[in-house]
Amino acid sequence: MKKNRMKPMFVLLGIFALASLYSKIFHPTLELAWAGRIAMALMLIFTAIGHFAFAKGMAAMVPSFIPWKYELVIGTGILEVVFALGLLLPGYRDLTGWFLILFFILVLPANIKAALDGLNYQTGALDGPGVAYLWFRIPLQVGFIVWVYFAAVRG
Repeated sequence: MKKNRMKPMFVLLGIFALASLYSKIFHPTLELAWAGRIAMALMLIFTAIGHFAFAKGMAAMVPSFIPWKYELVIGTGILEVVFALGLLLPGYRDLTGWFLILFFILVLPANIKAALDGLNYQTGALDGPGVAYLWFRIPLQVGFIVWVYFAAVRG
């Protein structure tokens, strides 16, 4: 599996480790939910950049019956930035968490389609990782949902 497909997970876990360490050093108690929100917010910014940098390739992930594919990719990138901000604002984090969980559920079919088509989301070419990628992507998506639930909704 190509490492670039795993970058969001590495960003999430790396930032979580750093934020947890910061919390342990500078707070009386370890604030794991806070560290989880920081990590998810920065991962969302990271993935949003991908929506803007690889919009044409990512547009090929969108099912054929959905119009305005390019605009949808840009829009979901903007949504990811809004979700990142919402996770960091105490008055909005619970609602943001629920909407982000819904978002992760709604984008999963595009990831499944891309894997089944063998799509390379960066270029739009059909030389991507293929179906084997789903063994990583589907559990990762479930992990994102669980992460958001415990860091934002319950946190």
